Amino acid sequence: YGNGVFAKEDIKKGDLIERGLARVIPVNGNDCPYVFTWSEDRTKWALCSGYATFYNTSKDPNTKMNRDFENNTFEIYADKDIKKDDELTHRYRSLGWRECFSDLNKTL
Repeated sequence: YGNGVFAKEDIKKGDLIERGLARVIPVNGNDCPYVFTWSEDRTKWALCSGYATFYNTSKDPNTKMNRDFENNTFEIYADKDIKKDDELTHRYRSLGWRECFSDLNKTL
């Protein structure tokens, strides 16, 4: 999902890559791939600012998103060293149970 985001320079493991705001929206997250789980009980969904939406999912991701549910903010850190021009990827927490990811989940 998404158009892909690529590193414009080398990134070291642990570096902050992106921070932004999340907007909680009333959508069905099972049908919409462009939202993030925004509560531990899976009842709220949010669209994140910046490029976070366009990080593709991977079995072996190179970034991790830390979500602050109370303040509706997020930070994305490098989980490993990332070379210039490498694609940035997340492992979406909801990959295994969201309808919109069902076909994708089979290929990963």
